[in-house]
Amino acid sequence: MTSSEIIRLPFDRAELAVWSRSGDKRVSNWPVVYILDDDTQTAVGKKKREQRRKIYVGESLNVAARMRQHLASIERSRLTNLRVIIDDTFNKSVCLHLESYLIELLSGDGAFEVLNRNDGIVDADYYNRAFYQDRFDEIFHQLKMAGVFTRTIPEIINSDLFKLSPFKSLTDDQAFAVEGVVKSLFDDLRSNDRSTTVIQGDPGTGKTVVAIYLLKLLADIRSSTDLDALDDDGDSLFSEFFTDEHRMLLRDLRIGFVIPQQSLRKSVQKVFRKTPGLDPTMVMTAFEVGESEHDFDLLIVDETHRLNQRANQPAATLNAKFRDITTKLFGQDDTSKTQLDWIKARSTHQIFLVDPAQSVKPADIPIELLQQLVADAKAADHHHPLLSQMRVRAGSDYVGHVRRMLGVATESGAQPPASVPDFGDYDFRMFDDVSAMRAEIVHRDREVGLSRLVAGYAWEWKTKGNKPGHDIEIGDFRMRWNSTQTDWTASPGSLGEVGSIHTVQGYDLNYAGVIIGPDLLFDTTTGRIVVDRASYFDKKGKEANKALGRVYSDDDLLWYIQNVYAVLLTRGIRGTYIYVHDPALREHLRPLVSLP
Repeated sequence: MTSSEIIRLPFDRAELAVWSRSGDKRVSNWPVVYILDDDTQTAVGKKKREQRRKIYVGESLNVAARMRQHLASIERSRLTNLRVIIDDTFNKSVCLHLESYLIELLSGDGAFEVLNRNDGIVDADYYNRAFYQDRFDEIFHQLKMAGVFTRTIPEIINSDLFKLSPFKSLTDDQAFAVEGVVKSLFDDLRSNDRSTTVIQGDPGTGKTVVAIYLLKLLADIRSSTDLDALDDDGDSLFSEFFTDEHRMLLRDLRIGFVIPQQSLRKSVQKVFRKTPGLDPTMVMTAFEVGESEHDFDLLIVDETHRLNQRANQPAATLNAKFRDITTKLFGQDDTSKTQLDWIKARSTHQIFLVDPAQSVKPADIPIELLQQLVADAKAADHHHPLLSQMRVRAGSDYVGHVRRMLGVATESGAQPPASVPDFGDYDFRMFDDVSAMRAEIVHRDREVGLSRLVAGYAWEWKTKGNKPGHDIEIGDFRMRWNSTQTDWTASPGSLGEVGSIHTVQGYDLNYAGVIIGPDLLFDTTTGRIVVDRASYFDKKGKEANKALGRVYSDDDLLWYIQNVYAVLLTRGIRGTYIYVHDPALREHLRPLVSLP
């Protein structure tokens, strides 16, 4: 078996001319992948911040001619190093795959500013693909030894920077959603019509990935030039949008990205800080939108179901802000107005990413408003469903099984399952001993990383503010709640802590160990799952809404807690482990979960 050769040259006309005359036919007539980068590092300001190196990855059948084109580009002519990856067995399909593979990993590594557009990322099948994937790993190792990568592949793919990267190959339904959204957006921009679009999907269908991909695609269209046509391999579903007309339509557009959850918002801001065309200031709270001095042309809202209605906020200052923003936008303090109304009032076009079944507390937008939002988008032909399960490697029925298992009512009215379906190699297990489950999570973390314990909010947060002690006590088992709410899954002490819904919603784990606490019980008399209000310690998750004069019943609370556990049980990519505190509920669920 031959190995791939990586040729390194200075990126200048003289060196390229010498190489072109070398007689190697692969210079002008062979499929190759190439990497251009800049090794310049500049100290700036008092803190001597390191200027991030830039990198570009491409593929070509005539690399010598392609380099002459790049030298004509102002931005790319500033790059200094050229690496050409040559293999006698490469063909066009292999090169397209390797190009995409390297771009995704470079974006997730974060050491370079990746200059590529994101519309050329492909993941097509082709002959002998498995063989070439092994070859790619060898190429990665060579590039890492040369300093192109700074982390290993497992370290990269477990990072939020990789998981939230705009450089992703999309599933068919994700690609169709992006194409439909962009097409209708340009139609609405031409006609000066207002528009509301909904992208709807279950946990793990990639709603956040689609939102970030959309933002990067729009940024690339807006900044594109005629020379960028050489990036287009002709296979991109979105090539048609890179035109002068579309560029002009986007030229002065004010765009914002609204993310209600603090932890996810901070992670996305880190990604935007490292992505050309995107800026962390684009990532906002609904409050920041309401207080902005400017209206927006387009607002994309992730996790729309976590926007707030009028309710008691975590801080008194936010209660005052809610009142002031509503008064400013609508002329009076109308308590029926929600943050959804703010978004619509402050923007001409909105794209909402939503899953009504992920509302987890009474302050969230009421489900009837979300259902109306979806219905209106469908009526306007602005509704795009996401169906493919991208997170959980257990097939598309896993999410439905979890929801039915927990007794969550579904739109289809499906009955609770009688047994666990065949989830293939997915590791879905119930544990009778929570300490044994913790030991397995620690083992999995050593094996593949990013394995964590999570739980429902069924224990008081006594250690808040890093006070000493433990929060969750089950027999001899003693652990603390998450010590941070920002980027908890990647924080140094997270393996020794238990994460709550507020730290993991929107995130992936390789393995999730879920503790179903005493807030959920099984009533053997009625045969129903019920709530124990006294064992639910999320104060904002059960308090009465004085502003709207609403008190939440046990049935209302049950619905939110079921949603909480449904979210927790759909975090694990490779496996989900379950410990159930209530013995009766454990026995009820046992036939629905594989045994160790």
